[in-house]
Amino acid sequence: MKIAITSQGDAMQSPVDPRFGRAKFFLVIDSETGEFKAVDNAVNLQAAQGAGIQAGRAVAELGVKAIVTGNVGPKAFSILNAAGIQIYLGASGTVEHALRQFKEGALQSTDGANVEGHWI
Repeated sequence: MKIAITSQGDAMQSPVDPRFGRAKFFLVIDSETGEFKAVDNAVNLQAAQGAGIQAGRAVAELGVKAIVTGNVGPKAFSILNAAGIQIYLGASGTVEHALRQFKEGALQSTDGANVEGHWI
């Protein structure tokens, strides 16, 4: 399965970015093979508003089936949910650790946002 994990860097050893819309990178990972690519989210990192919406659209275009992150706001949740992407919250540690948690079923999918809009 193709998943995306929010990251503060472009490597598997990078810390998970707790923010979805303003994450520095999305690491798009094939959960079966472990192959990944880093997708820069700089365009949304400094956005005055709409970062979650734009990041949600960008992730949907990557063709992922799940997103693993720390937090997600209501607008980003709506975009991701409409695209059929499962959202897993509460990830922490490194991207590698979050991937392991995802594979082991230690992260729960959510049915709603866990932060208010415009959370930075």
